[in-house]
Amino acid sequence: MRLLHCCLALSLAWPALAGAESLRCEGGTVSEGDSRLSLAYKCGEPKLRDAYCSPVYYPGTLEVMPDSYALRVVPCLEVEEWLYERGPGRLVVTVVLRSGVVRAISYGRVPQ
Repeated sequence: MRLLHCCLALSLAWPALAGAESLRCEGGTVSEGDSRLSLAYKCGEPKLRDAYCSPVYYPGTLEVMPDSYALRVVPCLEVEEWLYERGPGRLVVTVVLRSGVVRAISYGRVPQ
């Protein structure tokens, strides 16, 4: 019975534990939904930065439109990835921005 209560309590608390990632910097904490300006202000310039055009899909499918057609019909959704090295012994952080808004923060040793 006690095990059942523990499992029930854990299952109710799970959604709160599975929150979005955040990044603590000297200027404050950055979370998903923050602006590019907020990220730059709180964390400074990244070590590396990359920008690319995200693929455009046919409506309702997972089939990618050819670039020649997609660029004429649908404007490009620019995606930026900012890489922060936070010092020895700490994981590298990659921040993904779409349309100037932080969409994902991931920690890892090597950028993907």
